Amino acid sequence: MGIIANPNCSTIQMVVALDPLHQVSPIKRILVSTYQAVSGTGAAAMEELHQQTAQMMEGKEERITPKTYPHQIAFNALPFVEGFLDNGYTTEEWKMVQETRKIMHDSEMPISATCVRVPVYIGHGEAVNVEFGQPMSPQEAREILSRAPGVKVLDSPKDDLYPLPISSAGTDDVFVGRIRQDFSHPNGLVMWVVADNLRKGAALNAVQIAEVVVNEDILSKPSRR
Repeated sequence: MGIIANPNCSTIQMVVALDPLHQVSPIKRILVSTYQAVSGTGAAAMEELHQQTAQMMEGKEERITPKTYPHQIAFNALPFVEGFLDNGYTTEEWKMVQETRKIMHDSEMPISATCVRVPVYIGHGEAVNVEFGQPMSPQEAREILSRAPGVKVLDSPKDDLYPLPISSAGTDDVFVGRIRQDFSHPNGLVMWVVADNLRKGAALNAVQIAEVVVNEDILSKPSRR
């Protein structure tokens, strides 16, 4: 029996947002910076953030001794997620490159990622710059994404409406906002993508994959080895 992989949390929310656009106008390049919640590291990291925040608020910062991370996470941002590779990227950043290429069936797609751990409990945020083969307007992108399954567009900056990690916690969708023209490239768009990293980024996505396997009766089909 074959193995079906569940993508990592930062990759899946980005691909859910980008693939509907990719189907209309093929993506030529992706630049992404992630702002990842501590729950991606586990319960110990969440407790460490809680304790360090309390110590800072009580004026006891001299008592802070990082354990889960090499540096203090409270009121800070750590420019790495998981270990560093010889090429200068972290394993999380390299997974975003490799997994996105696999999911989008383009082994040569240029992708660069910078992953940052931030003092948020639940909900990963991602600033995504996308270069398309042909121009796509922000309004066209909003219309495409508004029809995409599992995606919700929250994009009215004048009303302070845009995706927030704190609002994504406990939800199943991928939220997209701040969709705008990338003035550094004629075929570029910039967007902000947020999702609950414990649900859509992990457990929920695994369940949804299992549902597809059952609904399409994949287990009874011959293996393609």
